[in-house]
Amino acid sequence: QVQLVESGGGLVQPEGSLRLSCAASGRFLGIYYMGWYRQAPGKQREMVAEISSGGTTNYTDSVKGRFTISRDNGKDTVYLQMNSLKPEDTARYYCTSNVRTSILQTSVYWGQGTQVTVSS
Repeated sequence: QVQLVESGGGLVQPEGSLRLSCAASGRFLGIYYMGWYRQAPGKQREMVAEISSGGTTNYTDSVKGRFTISRDNGKDTVYLQMNSLKPEDTARYYCTSNVRTSILQTSVYWGQGTQVTVSS
């Protein structure tokens, strides 16, 4: 079984910063795609940022220039540095990853999420 555990959420004022972390643990052979999604109340879950095993990144337009996704393959961890936060960034943030669990199988896993609230 693979677990993804997020940390780093909290309450921050507008224009503030937060850094989210997501560590993978359990039995697996490798990690491919890693990403961050978010879901605000009454809205659909949306992709925020994603990063390939080779380091190629992609961001939703609303966070470009403010958020940075990175990963530490040695620690099986993905990060999301969030700067210049806005109230509309308020949401529960989820980590996801495509993990190779055996020679013949890859599976997608999700973390439980961490709440980010941007408010004065």
